[in-house]
Amino acid sequence: MSSSRTRLDVLLSEAARGDRVALARLLSVVERGGEPSRSLAGLAYRYEPPYTVGLTGAPGAGKSTLTNRLITSARKGWPESGRDPEPVAQAAVLAVDPSSPFSGGAILGDRVRMQDHATDPSVFIRSMATRGHLGGLALAVPDALRVLGAAGFPLVLVETVGVGQMEVEVAAAADSTVVVVTPGWGDSMQANKAGLLEVADVFVINKADRPGAREARRDLEQMLDMSHPGSWRPPVVETVASTGEGVDHLWAEVSRHRAHLRTSNDLGRRRRDRAAHVLRRVVTAVVLDQVRLVADGEAFARCVREVDAGSLDPYTAAERLLGDGSAWGGTGPWHPGGA
Repeated sequence: MSSSRTRLDVLLSEAARGDRVALARLLSVVERGGEPSRSLAGLAYRYEPPYTVGLTGAPGAGKSTLTNRLITSARKGWPESGRDPEPVAQAAVLAVDPSSPFSGGAILGDRVRMQDHATDPSVFIRSMATRGHLGGLALAVPDALRVLGAAGFPLVLVETVGVGQMEVEVAAAADSTVVVVTPGWGDSMQANKAGLLEVADVFVINKADRPGAREARRDLEQMLDMSHPGSWRPPVVETVASTGEGVDHLWAEVSRHRAHLRTSNDLGRRRRDRAAHVLRRVVTAVVLDQVRLVADGEAFARCVREVDAGSLDPYTAAERLLGDGSAWGGTGPWHPGGA
C-alpha cells in the first residue's frame, strides 16, 4: 500500500472514531479529485453506504430551514409502525452547490440556517462543491456518501440548491428523494418540467400557511394521477419549516418509504441501478479524459488540417485517431453511436 493510501486509511479510521477534522479532510480530497480521490474511493467503497435522503426544489422553497428541522425529527429515530422508533445515533448533511465551480467553493448560507445543530457532536454538516473531481458533482457526491458511510454515519441528508439537471441527478443518487415546492403554479409547473416527478418519493408543500397551498396540492395530486402507476405513490405533505409544523409527519413519510423499499426489495435494486449509473459516469469521464489527450496531440492537429483542406473526412480521421475500435469494445472501426 502506498504512503498516500496508507495516510487515507489512517484518516478513515480516525473519522470512524469521531474525528471530524479527519472527516473534513477526506471530503476535501473528494472535492479536489485526482489520484488521491481515486485512492480514497478504493477504500471507501468497501463499506456499506448510508441511507441517503435527498432534498431538492426551487431556490427559495425553504429547503435549508426544512433540512434543519428534519435533522431534529430524524434524530428521534425511524417511526415505523408496531415498534419503538429505531434510534439514529448520528447524521450528516451535505449541502451541495452545483454552481460553485465558478466561484471556487460551496455556498455557506445553508450552514448558517442549520446553526441549531452546529454544536451537536452527532451531527456533521458540510457545504460541498466540485473543484476538480473527475465527472464533477455527479460522481463527487456518491464518493462523499461512501466516505460518510465508512466514517460510520447511518443517515445522510443531501440538499441541493436548485432544480436543474445536475440537481435532479444529485437527488436521484438518494435512497429517498424529497421534492420541495411552495404554494403557487410556478413551482408545480417547474416540478413537472424539470423531471422531478420521476425522481420524487415524497412531495412537500413548504410554507403551507401561505395562500395557494390547497391549489398546489391539487396540482401535484393531478400530476401524480396521470404519471405514477408504480407500487409507491409519492405522498404530498404540507409543512411550515419556519415553525416546524408538519416536519415530523414528513419524516414519518420518509420512514414509510424506507420501509417500503426494504419490504419490496427495491432498496437493493435501486442501489444496483445507482452503481451501474456511477460506473457509466466513471467510464464516460475516463474516456473523455482520453479523448482530450488525443485532441491535444500532433496527430489530431494533422487530421484537422487534412479535414479542413478537404483531403480527409472527419469519420476517417476519427478511425485513424482511435485505431481499429478494440479499445471501444468493437471489432471494426469506431463510428458515432456504435454503428
